[in-house]
Amino acid sequence: MRIFILLIFLLVSVDYLIAEGESSLAKQSQNPVADLISVPFQNNINFNIGRHDRTQNILNIQPVAPFNLTENWNLITRTIAPVIYQPDILDDSGGEFGLGDINTTWFLSPRKPGKLIWGVGPILSLPTATDEVLGTEKWSAGPSAVVLTMQGRWVIGAIASNIWSFAGEDDRDDVNQFLLQYFINYNFPSGWYLTSSPINTANWEADSDDRWIVPLGGGFGKVFRLGQLPINASTQGFYNVEHPDAGPEWQLRFQLTFLFPKGKK
Repeated sequence: MRIFILLIFLLVSVDYLIAEGESSLAKQSQNPVADLISVPFQNNINFNIGRHDRTQNILNIQPVAPFNLTENWNLITRTIAPVIYQPDILDDSGGEFGLGDINTTWFLSPRKPGKLIWGVGPILSLPTATDEVLGTEKWSAGPSAVVLTMQGRWVIGAIASNIWSFAGEDDRDDVNQFLLQYFINYNFPSGWYLTSSPINTANWEADSDDRWIVPLGGGFGKVFRLGQLPINASTQGFYNVEHPDAGPEWQLRFQLTFLFPKGKK
């Protein structure tokens, strides 16, 4: 009987430790400057674009790699390679599919932050689009910053950047674009979490009434394991309370992130 009770105790303890580990990984993956290698695949479906209510799809492949520069500083590299289906917004059929402009960011961040975690660095956008409608055909760069706090089960913060074009095709519009993504996450012990991380953008070159995309919404996610590999899966839905005349009215986001904690196999 004692052996049976001990086995039950051990099983419950192991389940608790696994759940706590998944919850800790969930919080790490919600930190853009965590000392954690990750490969997110973020798929955004944008609905009701243009006069014919077309649907756009953007798959962002977003590898994140940290480098330990010194005892006090990390360098976090974040690259976004978008694979885009862009519908013809002037027609009810047709469109282009291919690679968009790749952008990469380098965050310098303290290895031992306090309650306030932060990172700053440059962002560079490369004209890698396989078709002119999928990108800007401009080289662009600017500053980027991230700040967040992790208090109990909460992870709250924001990441912001602005880029300006400095080279590229002369017959294309100049680039002056702002991005703000705030994130609010509430984590449960089992690896489940609630999340809201809308991406707000502004095109400063556009008219003032046709400049912003401002989404509101959120969703949920969970960290689980495929064998020994931790995976973070989430889904969110957003309604764009502000958007350009030809811009999307709402969005669905599905994200699958492969996590590679340092020191883990």
